Amino acid sequence: MIWLHLIVVLGAIFLGARLGGIAIGYAGGLGVLVLAVLGVTPGDMPLDVVSIIMAVIAAIAAMQVAGGMDWLVDLAARLLRRNPRHLTFLAPVVTYLMTLMAGTGHTAFSTLPVITEVAKENDLRPARPLSIAVVSSQIAITASPISAAVVFFSGLLEDGDTGVDYIGLLSVAIPSTFLGCLATAAIFTAVDRVRGRTRLQDDPEYRRRLAAGTVAAPGAHATRELKPGARRSVVVFLTGLVAVMTYATVISDKVGLVEDPVMGRDAAIIAIMLSVAAVIVLVCRVDTSEVLTAGTFRSGMNACVCVLGVAWLGLTFFGAHEDAIQGAAGGVLEAQPWLLAVALLLASALMYSQASTARALMPTALAMGVAAPAAVAAFPAVSALFILPTYPTLLGAVAMDDTGTTRIGKYVVDHPFLAPGLVAITISVALGFGIGAVVL
Repeated sequence: MIWLHLIVVLGAIFLGARLGGIAIGYAGGLGVLVLAVLGVTPGDMPLDVVSIIMAVIAAIAAMQVAGGMDWLVDLAARLLRRNPRHLTFLAPVVTYLMTLMAGTGHTAFSTLPVITEVAKENDLRPARPLSIAVVSSQIAITASPISAAVVFFSGLLEDGDTGVDYIGLLSVAIPSTFLGCLATAAIFTAVDRVRGRTRLQDDPEYRRRLAAGTVAAPGAHATRELKPGARRSVVVFLTGLVAVMTYATVISDKVGLVEDPVMGRDAAIIAIMLSVAAVIVLVCRVDTSEVLTAGTFRSGMNACVCVLGVAWLGLTFFGAHEDAIQGAAGGVLEAQPWLLAVALLLASALMYSQASTARALMPTALAMGVAAPAAVAAFPAVSALFILPTYPTLLGAVAMDDTGTTRIGKYVVDHPFLAPGLVAITISVALGFGIGAVVL
């Protein structure tokens, strides 16, 4: 029956990917229902992950309505425009740091138009900085202190007495992924220079569109009027981020400052993020009705439904066949732990979410005997959301680049995000094994 159940799972995922958007979550629920009809007991719903996403998105949306996101984008725009020659390096740094701070890759939407404009202004092909920036925003999820994927995985490691805690995970994930993204930018910058593909004027698709008059001229550097509470909202949000990391540190078994905390880390993150939202509303005079229509709120709630459906589907399948999967793959993964990264990469390409992939596969991987340091090193591979060109930020980059250099080919996977994404994950995982051997 395992093969029939696997067909149901893959069918639901492909249906969701074809329908797109929130329908991925809908299809996940449909898959759970079909499996239940076939006699499979539904697994635990990933309400812990969904709750964390909701709380973080609530705080980010409040900050956006207060003008904080506009202020951050203005800072990013000034940095990129002052250093256009280093755009391919700085664009992924900006999107990485924004995701690291916010715990969601959807913050990249706000910087993609700026990256495109700076590239056009300086005769650079937008495809390269855009593609690496999108990939970096996805990989940074595995290094964000408040992302649902990190919170779940660190909790799993701690509950399993693996010797690796929240701080240990971040001490490997942050340097390995950040350096992995920078190394990827360096590699593809060198490749483009060798191939002579850096200048926008040399791109045939751009010249065709320019002749047809379908390429807009670079826009003027409009000065945006910020809301009075814009900076305050960012300060409040960053204070909350520091509070989360501080609390997670003091309750850590390795630090031992608080042996019996009143709240667990998950509950603390949810409480702190909701409190951050409340403070922003109070001190920045935010109209709460606008929060519900904010772009980050809509995309975040969309992510919640997707994670709920897809992760629940994955947990149902793996829970029903855990013994068979362990028997078939346990010895292989224990002997070759790097293969876990391959499994996570392929699963995340279908499951559409870092948190969903970690929630579905990591418990089984640890149960199979994969050592905690190896699992931590492989963790960035849950970020292969770029393989199929269906993720919102990827599609957003394609839509915003009117020069035509960022485009999806006729074979679906022949797009500019695939190669940088695979290279970035490969380097991040390799660095994770090296750094983990030292710090864990």
